[in-house]
Amino acid sequence: MSTMDLLGLREEQLKTGYSVCRLINEAVVRGEGRLTKEGALLIETGQYTGRSPKDRFIVLDELTKDTVAFGKTNLPLSEEVYRNLLQKVKSYVEDKELYVIKAKAGASENHAMDINVFCEDAAQAVFSSQIFIKDQDREGFDADFTVIALPNLKANGKEDGIHSEAFVIISFTDKLVLIGGTKYSGEIKKSIFSVMNYRLMGEGVLPMHCSANMGKDGKTALFFGLSGTGKTTLSADPKRFLIGDDEHGWSEEGVFNMEGGCYAKCINLDKDKEKEIYEAIRFGSVLENVIVSDRGIADYCDGSLTENTRCTYPLEYIENRVDEKKGGHPSTVLFLTADAFGVIPPISKLTREGAMYHFMSGYTSKLAGTERGIVNPETTFSALFGEPFMPRKIEEYAELLGKMIDEHNTQVYLINTGWSGGVYGVGQRTPLKYTRLMVDAALGGELDKTEFIHDEIFHLDVPVSVPGVPEELLHPRKLWKDEAEYEATAKELARKFKENFNRFEGAAERIVAAGPY
Repeated sequence: MSTMDLLGLREEQLKTGYSVCRLINEAVVRGEGRLTKEGALLIETGQYTGRSPKDRFIVLDELTKDTVAFGKTNLPLSEEVYRNLLQKVKSYVEDKELYVIKAKAGASENHAMDINVFCEDAAQAVFSSQIFIKDQDREGFDADFTVIALPNLKANGKEDGIHSEAFVIISFTDKLVLIGGTKYSGEIKKSIFSVMNYRLMGEGVLPMHCSANMGKDGKTALFFGLSGTGKTTLSADPKRFLIGDDEHGWSEEGVFNMEGGCYAKCINLDKDKEKEIYEAIRFGSVLENVIVSDRGIADYCDGSLTENTRCTYPLEYIENRVDEKKGGHPSTVLFLTADAFGVIPPISKLTREGAMYHFMSGYTSKLAGTERGIVNPETTFSALFGEPFMPRKIEEYAELLGKMIDEHNTQVYLINTGWSGGVYGVGQRTPLKYTRLMVDAALGGELDKTEFIHDEIFHLDVPVSVPGVPEELLHPRKLWKDEAEYEATAKELARKFKENFNRFEGAAERIVAAGPY
């Protein structure tokens, strides 16, 4: 059965081939948003200002029962509940007109996926047109996967067999994503990322939640990191060319962007430190939940609606970019963390097994004030630096990373953009200018010539020196006033690493041994 038949749609219901300009005009006329002084489309997403992980499900059926790692992250949904909600969707769209965005996921001839996004709101159609790779000239409505986004269709929660009024349901068998009850556009983006994750692993391609850029020498680098670690800021480097800011695949050909646009956080956006992002906010971009004055002037420091303010724009809005959205095999991989406990070195080199360990750990810290109820810094572990979007077993991704590192002699570094000299509130955050110098040294191969000192607690190799960086900054122990307090804090964080890693019962001993002692 075709997707059109599954959804009960007729061609006359579909608004297709609309330009971005026309979609923006429709969004404004329909009251879904307004234009800022720079010309960006400003929208508010209401109750849901971020993803709703408890409302995201994967249909448990014959195809997925042995291929998806079901659990707390990948929530299973019965076929019966899915079919009932699909019927609710069909009834809802029976008399609706929908915007259609035809696009691709994956800038790779061998691993691209045709997608269709059916949108109830013009604003979400603008988002979909700008975040994915454009393919509006594709004929017909056949696609490898289809998303239907209906923010005004609310479920009945437990009565419908789910948790709330919002739902994001992926059926790999029907090749369909149902989204309802939420205006947060990130659900569209991340559902396709999850689908690509599942698909690419089956093709022997490593799907990655990371940014990627290329130097003038043609060498590619990858930047992994959870929110607040500096992934977007560090990869949007005026000296390098951006391949993409968030989602990539690493295949036999090299690295490719899965998307055609960027989805940058805007909170505290600084036009001097993040010039590339700041200048990308103009007509054709979409601002989510940013506070804007009556005169259309954005206040990026105002997080009164949410700290998760966002901007979507096509990659073409970045001056230094790789138009093909592809690069060669990465010579360097950077894992970013923002350690609020002040004990992890600001830069250290990882062995192959160490890279696999930290890939599976995905560590950073949550800070007081970023989430309700957090008073002191807390450890956060998100495997692969993006566990909510990874349908397969974590160990499978790590083994494939190790294989790629071996085959392409890739160097891997752990970069701590967080604190030193004490915990958050006592110590100081590493200045961005020094972090950039450390990243430059790693990408430029300068660290190949330096000596390293082994950190016995975290099992990390720390460079003796980095050009332009004060040597004492490289070794957190030296910046603490009380060495015994440093030792106790470091060992406690190491204990939390080990406690988290215990969930990987089948992990190889060589990987376990590469982590903190």
